[in-house]
Amino acid sequence: MDDRSVTGRVGVDRSRRRFVAASTAFGGAVLAGCISGGDDPAGNGHSNGDGHTATLQPVGDVSFDAVPERVFVAFPQYADMAVALGHGDAVTTLFSTEMSGTTMNKFYDHLPGVSFDWEGLPNPLEGGLRKEQLYELDSDVHFLDPSYVLKHDDWTEDDIDDIASTVGPWIGNFHSGVHSDPADAYADQYEFYTLWELFDRVADVFQERERYAELKAVYDELHDHIASNLPPEDERPTAARVTLGDGQFYTYHLNAPGYWQADTRPLAANDALADRSWSGDWGTVDYETMLDVDPDVILHLWGITSQYSIDNIRDELESHPVGSDLTAVQNDRVVAGGMRYQGPLMNLFQLEMAAKQLYPDEFGAWPGYEPGTPYPDIPEDERLFDRERVATIVRGEF
Repeated sequence: MDDRSVTGRVGVDRSRRRFVAASTAFGGAVLAGCISGGDDPAGNGHSNGDGHTATLQPVGDVSFDAVPERVFVAFPQYADMAVALGHGDAVTTLFSTEMSGTTMNKFYDHLPGVSFDWEGLPNPLEGGLRKEQLYELDSDVHFLDPSYVLKHDDWTEDDIDDIASTVGPWIGNFHSGVHSDPADAYADQYEFYTLWELFDRVADVFQERERYAELKAVYDELHDHIASNLPPEDERPTAARVTLGDGQFYTYHLNAPGYWQADTRPLAANDALADRSWSGDWGTVDYETMLDVDPDVILHLWGITSQYSIDNIRDELESHPVGSDLTAVQNDRVVAGGMRYQGPLMNLFQLEMAAKQLYPDEFGAWPGYEPGTPYPDIPEDERLFDRERVATIVRGEF
């Protein structure tokens, strides 16, 4: 394997289009980039002789003449995938740039030789996605679900097709996050994927089958270790995944299908909010309702990001006349959770984090998180996966 840099970004001569791609979701040719591709012995893509193909619904098959050198990213799971595959330097945009970038590096701090240069990247969703910006960025591929674009921005199907045919193809799947409804234009061909199935398809885009397989093996070992050491269901704690807002809690299910629960569903804790339902990607409950379900553990979503201080969250709950009565508050089990927009590297850390927060007797105590610092340093014999092994894969030295 080559020792591809996983830091920084590179400039690319864009004096001519470098990719040619075709997609089943868009009628007609789609321009994208150009160097010869190699064989693809595994995965869902394949070599087409002069290049390679990646397949992901709702777009379908997209053919590349080369590995993309400039990639548009909205949500950070795709940036994390690019870093994991040794192509972090290709990322040119990032949603909620500082929050996403600093959070990713909080995990990467424990992977020697791995980092992500996020500073200076524009947030493509700030103020709404604009066609003019996509023309200026001149990306080889857009890791964003066109269904998301149709549902959240003032775009038409013609706009989607125009960017695909004149700039670069779309590849993304947003609604697998919580198995939400796609835009009508894509409803017939939409499919739902797990986080690692999405990563599998992205590995085809970058022609990094070996890196993917090695990282998937790490994940499978971690997943199996957790599954085989969970206590009986009636001995598991009740937990609630929430974000504290202005006088209310934004709520999320722990064990629902979708890749937004990739760090909680494998842990199979008893969801204190399992009987509560809501339309959309999240719900809300007030303090009284939270006290009524009274979870043993509160996993504060985004708690490890720069958006929230878990210390301030605890202080706010302790000073509230109802919040102070919560069992999790009284037992000091209000803990900093991770990001829902997690890629494979983040998922490894966030699985370890949640396992320790929910089941300290089985997986070792969670040392706590100090706001503004990297992911905590866990003693080597208490780690649930090998950091150096992961770093070696990302660096391409395996």
